[in-house]
Amino acid sequence: MIIKVKVPSPGESITEVEVASWFVKDGDYVSKNQIIAEIDSDKATLEISSEENGVISLMVEKGKRIQVGDILCIIDTSKKRTIENNENYKNLDFHEEKIPKKQDIIKKIPSPASKKILSEKDISIEFIHGTGKQGRITKKDCILITESSTPEEEGLPTYRSREKKITPLSSLRRKLSERLVSVKNQTAMLTTFNEVDMQEIFIIRKKYKNIFKEKHGVNLGFMSFFTLSCVRALKLYPDVNAMISGSEKINFEYYDISVAISGPKGLMVPVIRNAENLSFRGIEKEIHRLSTRVRNGKISINEMTGGTFTITNGGVFGSMLSTPIINPPQSAILGIHKVVERPVVINRSIEIRPVMYLALSYDHRIIDGRESVGFLVSVKEAIENPIKFLMEGSENNIHRVLEL
Repeated sequence: MIIKVKVPSPGESITEVEVASWFVKDGDYVSKNQIIAEIDSDKATLEISSEENGVISLMVEKGKRIQVGDILCIIDTSKKRTIENNENYKNLDFHEEKIPKKQDIIKKIPSPASKKILSEKDISIEFIHGTGKQGRITKKDCILITESSTPEEEGLPTYRSREKKITPLSSLRRKLSERLVSVKNQTAMLTTFNEVDMQEIFIIRKKYKNIFKEKHGVNLGFMSFFTLSCVRALKLYPDVNAMISGSEKINFEYYDISVAISGPKGLMVPVIRNAENLSFRGIEKEIHRLSTRVRNGKISINEMTGGTFTITNGGVFGSMLSTPIINPPQSAILGIHKVVERPVVINRSIEIRPVMYLALSYDHRIIDGRESVGFLVSVKEAIENPIKFLMEGSENNIHRVLEL
């Protein structure tokens, strides 16, 4: 029987996808539910699994664009694995090349004459491109490399390799590029900055992080503090939790916080739904769940759809300060950054404190300077006084708030 594997719809309004990867070769035997390919849409990556056991025939090359509903491959279920009863192949992984090819084995092996030159000149073979049969290093290759070293000895640079690699952008990256340019062209984007003393957060995390991890199975991170601080600030400044639709302004009375997470396919922005109803435990668990799905390539379009405000953490990559770009159609995004010990004035005395720079990028068409600055000050206020503003005003309530 012939099974036609068709391109599924990754989501509403998506009609075209790109074949990002094939995990099998034409003519391979595949098993039911085995992942055989990945397809990229404008919004997410989707894994394709084999529907039955059989021999696969690929109908589309990697990198080609194809319509939703078109045939991706066919599987002939009447053909069986011909070597399944052979004892020598029982433990062979059919989807990974285990035996090195002959040309790979002799690659970078110098000839006897070239070996002598390399030894005398103390040159590593990694700098030499073999021009002999199947990449073998010849005497001529060694002579050329030693001659090319002369300018370097005279103080001039030597360029041993000037190769370049050209690869097409994925659908996801192309769409992201279009959206970033569109945001710059279609919004009146400004960024306001502030700094926040993280000492109180550090004290709370140091005191309770082990108990929190043991009790809930997730870390007590910065993101729950910032998420709850942003929810509080959004309630105080509702226009930051709004967006423009044509000639109308839409104010949301719920708080869906998008969190930027880096994954193998690039930056994804899944959404924490109704963050206003979640506790520290609830937010940390949801961030852990979404992060795991992003890094495993399992995140769905529905999990990234919507969102009324975004938080992005450049600090995990070492960024001290940035001007984040708004995540459309939202109107604002908060950038948090690396924590650095800095000298600050406290009660007219200089102290060393862990300080983070904050950046709020916002659409000036809908958010005025008063709202943007007020929002950022409110976030700063909550982070510097978490017990007062996030934990019901008393240290006695911390255990209850953290559900310990």
